[in-house]
Amino acid sequence: MTDSTGELALPGFDRRLFDGKEPATRMGEGPVGGKAAGLIRIRDALPSAFPGASPDLEVSIPTMSVVTTERFDRFMEENRLEEVALSGESDDAIARAFQKGGLPADLVGDLRALSNGIHAPLAVRSSSLLEDALERPFAGVYATKMIPNNEHTPDDRFRKLAEAVKLVWASTYFRGARAYRATVDAGAREEKMAVLLQEVVGLRHGERYYPDISGVARSYGYYRFGSARPEDGVVLLALGLGKTIVDGGVSWTYSPAHPRAPAPFASTADLLKSTQTEFWAVNMGKPPAYDPVRETEYLVSGSLRDAEEDGTLRFTASTWDATSDRLMPGAYVAGSRVLNFAPLLVHVQYALNDLVKSLLSHCGKAAGGPVEIEFAVTIDPQRSPPLRLGLLQVRSMAVSTELVDVTQEARPGWEVLLSSDRVMGNGIVDGIRDVVYLPPGRFEAARSRVIAGEIAARNRTLLEEQRPYVLIGFGRWGSADPWLGVPVVWGDVAGAKVLVEASRPERGIEMSQGSHFFHNISSFGVSYFSLPPEGPGTLDWEWLESRPAVAENSFVRHVRLAGPLRVEVDGRTGRGIIWRRHEET
Repeated sequence: MTDSTGELALPGFDRRLFDGKEPATRMGEGPVGGKAAGLIRIRDALPSAFPGASPDLEVSIPTMSVVTTERFDRFMEENRLEEVALSGESDDAIARAFQKGGLPADLVGDLRALSNGIHAPLAVRSSSLLEDALERPFAGVYATKMIPNNEHTPDDRFRKLAEAVKLVWASTYFRGARAYRATVDAGAREEKMAVLLQEVVGLRHGERYYPDISGVARSYGYYRFGSARPEDGVVLLALGLGKTIVDGGVSWTYSPAHPRAPAPFASTADLLKSTQTEFWAVNMGKPPAYDPVRETEYLVSGSLRDAEEDGTLRFTASTWDATSDRLMPGAYVAGSRVLNFAPLLVHVQYALNDLVKSLLSHCGKAAGGPVEIEFAVTIDPQRSPPLRLGLLQVRSMAVSTELVDVTQEARPGWEVLLSSDRVMGNGIVDGIRDVVYLPPGRFEAARSRVIAGEIAARNRTLLEEQRPYVLIGFGRWGSADPWLGVPVVWGDVAGAKVLVEASRPERGIEMSQGSHFFHNISSFGVSYFSLPPEGPGTLDWEWLESRPAVAENSFVRHVRLAGPLRVEVDGRTGRGIIWRRHEET
């Protein structure tokens, strides 16, 4: 429902967020931003979406209130923050300047009222004007902060809530956001930031609060695996908060069309090495060291042993039986645990997969095309209904329909630089002459953060020169875990038109299936090549090393070619080839 100006007509905040009659309210006037608008539109259609749903299942959008862009504008103006915001200072300097600012008086009243009445964790999330647009989605570019709301005094709860809102506002001007806007040709003054205050879906387990399952589901799968087709979609599941998936950590990936299909691992030993072993939760225990400009200030990492004590492996894990070398769904006997969600996907103790498929279908119809959804699930057999799914985000996906036939047959005047049968994207790209890569002999996983900084610097130079490039590295691009890959953010690689994940033989890492990082890639038509340690695929490292370097440092090498490359990707088969001109000898 919209008003006469076309804005969503949300009622004003009634200062009783979880006790009021309205599940979605606003604090202030003006726009609520793309993320909030998408959720509200889907929420209005949800009641009719599942007329035959099982009584064991419930779907809802968590209660929320939106601090509108009008409050953001007033905060910036009243505290004269535009100069520091646009100064290009470090993220930390900008964040600390925003923390010193005073909130508008009416917003103080609303946030104090909220702090007086709530004792459950809140997610404080960005909802900017530019966020979740199909042509430039800004997925994962801005900050999110979760706060426990477990302090005894309303003043303490208000202080933490206010600090979280200011951090999200400040992230509008962080380095990654600035680089992203430069890529999509959107100026800083064009962007406005609303803030979404939302109930955290989860249950309390002692000093930890988290959902049994977090998930991301897409109508269209980036990589082919098994008998799944791209149009069958893909689902990623993880124990605990969704930060694991968003940051490119270890999660369970499957096709919703084939939920019982075995995982694509060579052996049970490989699967045991590749399972999720840690999870994120909101810290409900001893207050951490004060650090209001850190997103993870109130988060804590737990182990599978912690989850076992919490009783949250019952529906998410299988147990390895060493005698038979088999995985047994559940966590009822002693043994190594694997988070493959078999109790739900194989034994169907609750019809989670059917629910996710229905959500993808319904949200896709509402959005008019393929979508990506984020959700969180709690399971408590003592409650009714026992399984509750909170829909956290819905965004449209850009999927190319261009028909490309990829063949490695010899072509006069061309040689294969790189080929793979695991490629995300679709289409043909010509005109790239620059290749930035990590030489295999110099790569050190322990120096991944340093490498990320070197890549970001080279990306800035190429962006300024308006030169698209191919970026080749090891492990997962965009992973928050430096041992899984290079922990770049989107702004660090925003000038690349092709990204390549190679895997070193001594440390084979299952390639990425996606997060916010990958949603941006698909939206901008960036091709993404994966080269697993075993299987079809080639990369002519020797030829790259023979090229003269434009720039070179400890871990990163940049070469420029006389003739342009040709990139071909067939999204139907997941095959891709990068051709180089034969005269480049």
